[in-house]
Amino acid sequence: MKAGVTVVSRSLVPLLSLSLAGCHTAVLSSAGPVSEGERIVLLDSLAIMLAVGIPTIVLTLVFAYWFRASNARARYRPDFAYSGRLELLVWSIPALVIFFLGGIAWISAHLLDPAEPLKSKAQPLEVEVVSLDWKWLFIYPQQNVASVNRMVVPVGVPLNLKITSASVFNVFFVPQLGSEIYAMYGMTSRLNLQADRPGVYLGLSAHFSGDGFPGMTFDVDAVAPQEFAGWAAAARDGGPVLGEAAYRGLLKQTQDVSPYTYRSVQSGLFGEIVHQQLPPGEGPPTARTSAGGSTVLAQRHD
Repeated sequence: MKAGVTVVSRSLVPLLSLSLAGCHTAVLSSAGPVSEGERIVLLDSLAIMLAVGIPTIVLTLVFAYWFRASNARARYRPDFAYSGRLELLVWSIPALVIFFLGGIAWISAHLLDPAEPLKSKAQPLEVEVVSLDWKWLFIYPQQNVASVNRMVVPVGVPLNLKITSASVFNVFFVPQLGSEIYAMYGMTSRLNLQADRPGVYLGLSAHFSGDGFPGMTFDVDAVAPQEFAGWAAAARDGGPVLGEAAYRGLLKQTQDVSPYTYRSVQSGLFGEIVHQQLPPGEGPPTARTSAGGSTVLAQRHD
């Protein structure tokens, strides 16, 4: 018996360690106003559901114990058919739960609208985001620089993100900042976020997009405004130019790309990507059958 307990304990320790190690990337570990609002919605919804679930479980156990076969004091009523009071109780509680949950969802959906600009005295920072195979491109039109697989942002400044995909359908998500949103080829999604405290936050692709999907992550470095200005200035001092030729090179499928920057960006490049004036990415290969019956791999463009 002791040996069995020891084995179970040893197996639980790594699981608990992994769970605690992932707390800094959890949705409930908010680092901005949007994620904080979403955290409150989740906790409020949980509280409402537990207010019904816990009493239901307790009463189920109480009824089962009271109406056990050995309890002679339990009243047995085989001819019972209907009670208006019980019907009111049975239907009113679920109706109230739905009313409260629906109200929270409806109100929060408007208050946390991804396209709604955040209220702030600071001027928003514009960032143009492009999902590629299998990496992320971040263009800063106000600073005229760009970076791959690393988004540097100033703390306390609203982020006005314009997001598109150069290849297949994807999802942009920074759990600790909030609100994942679609990245689609030929379309622009808008997302407004903000980091309230310095730190490095995990960004990821939340939609399977092919072989390189597991490594399609990026870091969001939230730094002081002075440090952000210094980073932008340093980026302008070195690195290649992001023009049409460099962008065509990014369209090639690559995995686990280390972050780097571009010292300048061709004017209107993001608009050309969205309006499909530049070619799409290769996309994952799909199998099709040739006339002879053999299987041929072709590139798919969503």
